Amino acid sequence: MEPPRDAHAPGSLPSSRVETLRVGDFRNYSVLDLAFESGFVVFHGNNGAGKTNLLEALSLLSPGRGIRRATYGEMARQGGSGGFLVRAGIVSNETATLVESRLPPPGGAPASRHLRIDKTVARTADELLEVCRVLWLTPAMDGLFTGPAGDRRRFLDRMVLAVDPAHGRRASDYERAMRSRNRLLSEDRMDDVWLSGLEAQMAELGVAMAIARRELTRMLTAKIAEAASASPFPAARLELSSGYELADFSTAAVETEEEVRLALRRSRGIDRAAGRTREGAHRADLAVYFAAKNMPAALASTGEQKALLIGLVLAHAQLVAQLSGFRPILLLDEVAAHLDPGRRAALFDLVALLGVQAFMTGTDAALFEALAGRADMISVASTSER
Repeated sequence: MEPPRDAHAPGSLPSSRVETLRVGDFRNYSVLDLAFESGFVVFHGNNGAGKTNLLEALSLLSPGRGIRRATYGEMARQGGSGGFLVRAGIVSNETATLVESRLPPPGGAPASRHLRIDKTVARTADELLEVCRVLWLTPAMDGLFTGPAGDRRRFLDRMVLAVDPAHGRRASDYERAMRSRNRLLSEDRMDDVWLSGLEAQMAELGVAMAIARRELTRMLTAKIAEAASASPFPAARLELSSGYELADFSTAAVETEEEVRLALRRSRGIDRAAGRTREGAHRADLAVYFAAKNMPAALASTGEQKALLIGLVLAHAQLVAQLSGFRPILLLDEVAAHLDPGRRAALFDLVALLGVQAFMTGTDAALFEALAGRADMISVASTSER
């Protein structure tokens, strides 16, 4: 986990803003160039016009597959070249940077995006985190509290990644080692040297992931408590399950790693019979409670769950700003439609207070009338020829 920078007040932190966006052969867009001047940008238009597609393009300014978790091939425009281009001009910490995310047209190789930062090829997608941090809230996340643990784990890991750029690499290396171990066990190849090496790697990476998640949960809990009295959104209480049933995370990390390594060694037979690794960082879960009612978020009303989620995302945005040293970019898809006018205006005011750039979508421009004079209002029409 990155050490906290100086605890600046939100208004004193440098901004991180997208000033220009160009997309080519992306989703329903042939070519589209946009420029942004305000801290608020609203894409409004009919359902299916391509509003969320623009947020998806912006989400590719961060590691991963974006807000929809689609394959890169699915993002390419039907009838287009088979590839796509997303290019953004970003100003972070008063430094202008050009970021390009490109999927080359099919040529036999697996579909993977190519990243350039100021015309220099990025070695890994994690380098994007040195330019900006992008956070989002989408309708697909509405079932977060009632859905499978895997959804909450991905949500948690994206929150960790926004403050700890190494977390994504640890997670992918852990998954790779676990798949190799599972394969060896399933094929009854009980090579002790090979298995021991994989288990040592899983222990080291898994414990590091668990500690990073635990620290993020602790800091986020403190940030939620700090904002609770002034926020119109209900406070969430968070409880993290590490995925390790007996590991003692109060001891030194090296001792916990050894404990986990031995547990993996002892469980080879049981895991082989189960066809999977039954315990580890891949089994973590984040339990969320409606603090004021001392009630699991899963039992709250749909509106309460939405309000809890918004409060959680805003608290995380504050934490990211504090730890990274610059304010993140927010992507809020169809959020305004689910809030009453008072809470909607309060959301806009809170985002303005954070000083972040927020991109929002909605079918009706009237939903954003509280932003009059403060937002770039961009009408989105349903056409692939834009």
